[in-house]
Amino acid sequence: MISKAKIKYIRSLELKKHRNAENVFVAEGPKVVGDLMTIAAPTLLIHTAHWMPVAVPPGTEELLVSDDELRKVSFLQHPQDVLAVFSLPTPSATLPDASHALILALDGVQDPGNLGTIIRIADWFGIEQIVCSPDTADAYNPKVIQATMGSIARVSVTYTDLAQYLTTLPADTPIYGTLLDGDSIYTTPLTAHGIIVMGNEGKGISTPIRRLITHRLLIPNYPVGHPTTDSLNVAIATAITCSEFRRR
Repeated sequence: MISKAKIKYIRSLELKKHRNAENVFVAEGPKVVGDLMTIAAPTLLIHTAHWMPVAVPPGTEELLVSDDELRKVSFLQHPQDVLAVFSLPTPSATLPDASHALILALDGVQDPGNLGTIIRIADWFGIEQIVCSPDTADAYNPKVIQATMGSIARVSVTYTDLAQYLTTLPADTPIYGTLLDGDSIYTTPLTAHGIIVMGNEGKGISTPIRRLITHRLLIPNYPVGHPTTDSLNVAIATAITCSEFRRR
């Protein structure tokens, strides 16, 4: 049995202001919840009899509910047997070091589905750090969490003034950006470390950030000169870019 107060509390966490006030976020489904439980104990675990935890961590409130009750708190059209509330991770006191690792930087990526997919892509290609501008979607939005398919447990997402961050990097740090006036990613030399900047869905990389790009990359269409769409979805472009870096 789940109380009306508990339903109201969970539904309120759809909004960022409430997530920040409570310092928590919501995850749903066996895969996402299971991956997150390997690194942190949930504060609240709500599930049906179709999904039973191996063990409930100490301090976790557990509620066994019916399918109808789970639908009342779920953010999904088709609930997946388990919903959990986790504490937001403590922000790192230092920003990622790009001198020995490949890091993604997101400049105004606003669609939650795109952000979640990008986090999942980063996880696949072994990129453990993503730095986001403040106007990028909230990584702990329920839609983002769902789209990561558990990768949020392994990829750290940091929000900061992106231009300021890039200007504080050592001068020899390569800063790559995907731009329509760039050089083909398939022929441009790429490094195993540095920053890959991906821009907003409609506007691309903003002018202040564009000025800081040291290596301008283009994902060319085929055949060259053939009429086609004016751009790629940012998540797809991220996958192509990360794949090419790792292929080298």
